[in-house]
Amino acid sequence: MTNPLLDFSSLPRFDEVTPDHVAPAIRELLAGYRALVAQVIACDTPVTWDDFVQPMIDCGERLSRAWGMVSHLHSVNDIAPWRDAYNELLLEISAFYAEVGQNLALFAKYKALAASDEFGKLSAVRKRIIENELRDFRLSGAELTEAQKPRFKEIQEQLSALAAKFSENLLDATNAHAEWVSDEAELDGLPEDVIGAAKQAAESVASTERQGKWKFTLQAPSYVPLMQYGNHQPLRARMYRAYVTRASEFGPAEWDNTPLIEQILALRDEEAKMLGYANYAEVSVAPKMAESPQEVDQFLRQMAVKARPFAERDLAELSDFARSELGLEKLDAWDLSWAAERLKQARYNFSDDLVKQYFPESKVLQGLFHVIQSLFAVNVKADQAPVWNPDVRFYRIEREGQLIGQFYLDLYARETKRGGAWMDDARGRRAIAGRIQTPVAYLTCNFSAPLGNKEATFTHDEVITLFHECGHGLHHLLTGIDDLSVAGIHGVEWDAVELPSQFMENFCWEWDVLQGMTRHVDTGESLPRELFDKMLAAKNFQSGLHILRQIEFGLFDLAIHSTPVGADVLCMAGSPLRGAPTPLKILGELRRQFAVLIPPEWNRFPNSFAHIFAGGYAAGYYSYQWAEVLSADAYSAFEDARAKYGSALDAATGERFLREILSVGGSRPALESFTAFRGRVPSPDALLRHSGMAEPAVAAQL
Repeated sequence: MTNPLLDFSSLPRFDEVTPDHVAPAIRELLAGYRALVAQVIACDTPVTWDDFVQPMIDCGERLSRAWGMVSHLHSVNDIAPWRDAYNELLLEISAFYAEVGQNLALFAKYKALAASDEFGKLSAVRKRIIENELRDFRLSGAELTEAQKPRFKEIQEQLSALAAKFSENLLDATNAHAEWVSDEAELDGLPEDVIGAAKQAAESVASTERQGKWKFTLQAPSYVPLMQYGNHQPLRARMYRAYVTRASEFGPAEWDNTPLIEQILALRDEEAKMLGYANYAEVSVAPKMAESPQEVDQFLRQMAVKARPFAERDLAELSDFARSELGLEKLDAWDLSWAAERLKQARYNFSDDLVKQYFPESKVLQGLFHVIQSLFAVNVKADQAPVWNPDVRFYRIEREGQLIGQFYLDLYARETKRGGAWMDDARGRRAIAGRIQTPVAYLTCNFSAPLGNKEATFTHDEVITLFHECGHGLHHLLTGIDDLSVAGIHGVEWDAVELPSQFMENFCWEWDVLQGMTRHVDTGESLPRELFDKMLAAKNFQSGLHILRQIEFGLFDLAIHSTPVGADVLCMAGSPLRGAPTPLKILGELRRQFAVLIPPEWNRFPNSFAHIFAGGYAAGYYSYQWAEVLSADAYSAFEDARAKYGSALDAATGERFLREILSVGGSRPALESFTAFRGRVPSPDALLRHSGMAEPAVAAQL
């Protein structure tokens, strides 16, 4: 088989695939899929699972696996050849899925199956798959008139292209900016490894193009510690402005995401109207746990009311400290992280950089795998597979010697890799030809790479991020469902998909877990209990500001997808917003109502909000807060085990979590899975307690 994208016999052949393979492979798969659709909608094709549904699943999997590999390489190796290959086929892929989603004959086949005696004989899992298909056909425009369908299809193609361009603009704008430093005094306060990485970055540039001794970039491993520790305010100010104006009118026009945002919102609004919904928020919420955008809005506003007093307290404490101890009468946006770190050190007598020295990569992975093995009775072992970069690792998960799943781990930031952290599936679990096809996942982060001969070390926040993405991975890899469409993360409501990821974060605060995953990079000593107690005391430091900011993002996302495009007046909680409701005006009004920190007017946060404009979270960013209620409440069962047995790593509770939540994937509603695990509906009490926002009486009860 000459084209590695067409080889589905085993793992992806990353050592062989090239951009030239993309077009011929994807077009061959599209042609085969179209031929199958024509075959199954023929009158003589029986309306049964085996004759109709299963062939569609089989064909769809081949296309999604091949295109998923292309999409993955576009994300982690965004060089010109891969970008061009991806974009060349993107419109064809989008057009095809829109075409299938609008196929009335195919829709009729699914409806006929749902109405047949055959449907009653199907398992509950397969009935859910059919019901999901019927819902998705309606959301894909299958019931539109023939006159409307071409425009609807065109909208899907345009939205796919705009999302890709948004992400590419953000990556290019991020990579384009650098702050060169020649005066060592400007490095005051920065940790040694950050300075070393900046020197290494400068030395990697040709001497003729070098503009200083140290090079700082807008990538997280460089930007975040500079803003947190750098004592040189002008450098922080320059970095902040560059970061928050990325992909905006303040930079090159070809990277400005402002017109893309306008087009995306207009197209989504048009799509919603065509489907008979009032706005895109209603479209987004239709397949989720939440009943309506109004329920989401009420949830977020209630959370904002609870969080705001704590945020106000946080800001008052920070302002007082900056004034009395740092000589800052006014806290500018570029001072906030720096001042917060200074206050944290003064109050708790430790720094994040001190903690970082206790988290070398090898011990962190050892500790992570220990948690997985203790809770879910599996073993995680190093494995071998072709990879896209020499730094990528590959692992296998076994239970009693039997392969359960495998995953790639890509930890370090690179210029050709989009920012953030994410999990995606390379292959899903399914029963096929009398055997089980085991799932495979990608786990991707953007941490600092090793410097020189030293092992990479992670901040505690980065450790939490790793556990978060691993939670998504476990949801996919430990599934027990044999039908691909609802196995693992497939078919899970979007506002519940963060439950396993946020759940796993909690173990980063367990003493018996941290004992086994820490070793000082120089002395070899484990994390001292005294330092852990300080970390625990500081866990909710400035959490009111953080939570309120996340709620602000969720409300903004919901508002811009609920606002009539072209409206002259927008009423938000009784407050009129005059003039055309642009995203920036909407964000400004929301900040006026809810925020306690107002950034500079030139801040262009929406232009880098890739989650909602390029990442699948449109009118769904609230999912982080929504699922956090579920995850905190789920974890309280492990806290009960800790109180009873002395450790949250309780195998019996872990087995129940695996059985009722992880293993069932999307085979049943997420609320049913949660209730089966906890024995009741979710309660926000645990989240409020974990966040330091519980009322004293509630805290005493718990």
